Amino acid sequence: MSSQRTTFVTPEEYLEQERRADYKSEYFAGEVLAMAGASRRHGLIVANLIGALHQQLKNRPSEMQGSDLRLRVTPSGLYTYPDVMVICDEVQFADDQKDTILNPVVLIEVLSDSTRDYDRGRKFQHYRTLASLQEYLTVEQREPHVEHWTRQQEDRGLLTEFSGLGQRIQLASIDCALSLADIYEKVDWTGEQQKLF
Repeated sequence: MSSQRTTFVTPEEYLEQERRADYKSEYFAGEVLAMAGASRRHGLIVANLIGALHQQLKNRPSEMQGSDLRLRVTPSGLYTYPDVMVICDEVQFADDQKDTILNPVVLIEVLSDSTRDYDRGRKFQHYRTLASLQEYLTVEQREPHVEHWTRQQEDRGLLTEFSGLGQRIQLASIDCALSLADIYEKVDWTGEQQKLF
């Protein structure tokens, strides 16, 4: 943790800066945090997820977005850029700029060494405060492994883990399925220990 003093930034100041910036930053509780760049493997997995979902969501009243659009987690005040968002019915935006979404049904994050704990912990806590959110997936890069959280009745959640390329995940809220083979298509596992089947 840095001992330098930070200047408090309002959400409005953050959005004004972010819309002019050449790089992406998250915002929470007055602090702006620069986001690290993604690896080739990360980009490939995100592209595979978007491709697989796009095919299934064609001609349906759902919209999918990658990390170019922001998400505002209104209950907690977090502004962030999920790797994949699926929004059903009418997209709700934070303002007339239409670059900050409020109502995703499905969120997906591809984990990296630097974000794994945050994406599975504190960020997940933020995401669960979204009334619209029905499913959250965290996707490993080091091996074929996905954690799938589904909102249950009385605001409880069910966590299911999938390992190996032969597994298939059903996303009930959007009536789609993702196979781990599709998620990890063209990923080179050379030199890594992993469960392939």
